[in-house]
Amino acid sequence: MPSIKISIDKSISDHQPGFVECSFTDAWGKQHIVQEKIPVVADKYLDANSHYPQEGGIDCEVLKKWEDQEGRIIVTVDTVKPWDIDRIEGVQQFDLLELQIED
Repeated sequence: MPSIKISIDKSISDHQPGFVECSFTDAWGKQHIVQEKIPVVADKYLDANSHYPQEGGIDCEVLKKWEDQEGRIIVTVDTVKPWDIDRIEGVQQFDLLELQIED
């Protein structure tokens, strides 16, 4: 499944399973903040004592790929599937540079 490359910036809760605050910047330079369960965004154990930032990923669905006027490949993704992840403000679709997506 495709995944958005993110920065896991800090622990926000150690209550099981633990929650972290994550960020990424879209193709237009806007930073997005997501708060999510550790097992959803990381494949290793993290807690308040872990060193931050850490690399992580948010699974997503690719809706389309297209080329902008600057010749960059833009990927529009939706984070509803499989984990129903959204930004703090409720946004679930993002335009990202192709290099920000891992398979």
